[in-house]
Amino acid sequence: MTDIDDHLNRVGRELREGETRAVVLRRGYDAPAEDVWDACTDPERIGRWFLPVKGDLRLGGTYQLEGNAGGEVRRCEPPRLLLVTWVFGGQESEVELRLSAEEGGTLLELEHRYLGEVDPTFWERFGPGAVGVGWDLTLLGLGMYLRRGESVKDPEAWARTPEYRDFVARSSDGWAAAQRAAGASAEEAAAAAANTAAFYTPPAS
Repeated sequence: MTDIDDHLNRVGRELREGETRAVVLRRGYDAPAEDVWDACTDPERIGRWFLPVKGDLRLGGTYQLEGNAGGEVRRCEPPRLLLVTWVFGGQESEVELRLSAEEGGTLLELEHRYLGEVDPTFWERFGPGAVGVGWDLTLLGLGMYLRRGESVKDPEAWARTPEYRDFVARSSDGWAAAQRAAGASAEEAAAAAANTAAFYTPPAS
């Protein structure tokens, strides 16, 4: 089984609608919670599977991912709970990471909560896959790293492969299913999935 199939078979996706809108991913890893926690909070290890990170990575401290989001560490309860603000493109949200032991490894739950109203035009165009596909890619990288000690060596080259395009398409379809389960029409969810897949897929060279 490939890393892509393994991830897509393991991950669960949910869209929560209410006072705040949130996307939730759940995935099991064949590693103890302490190791998963360390991989997600140690700056040197984060850079091996996600992005280089700088900052004061402690409760009340701040962080900045290279070329991506930054924010503040609001809760840190090793090895079970991490809550950070997530500021990207002028939009502030929260990301909460929860780890729990399960037979043979660790269940990771990641919840990305929007703070305030999401631009209706943006949501209609992309739906939950706007951040959901990005987190799918991130958790795929974490799985590869925990299994082999490394993730994708050249993300830009990988993004031009058929395997990457297949992953993005299948992840987008998964988020369309989550959007339908939350009450969206099939047409609305399908359009958002197509737009999201196109956004995450670079033009063919």
